[in-house]
Amino acid sequence: MDDVWLTRRDVSERIKIPVGTLAQWATRGEGPRYALFGRHARYRLSDVIRWENEQFASAD
Repeated sequence: MDDVWLTRRDVSERIKIPVGTLAQWATRGEGPRYALFGRHARYRLSDVIRWENEQFASAD
């Protein structure tokens, strides 16, 4: 199954946080799982959704 790849800006808009916050999280090993293609971070939509669900579950 093919997955949709998102840019850091795409993820930022999706979860309504600054792009810089995602970059900071990435340097600390936090936030959604991502891959680097050269210097470009890309997030699989399925990984972002999984991470979102984990955040929601931990808030209970």
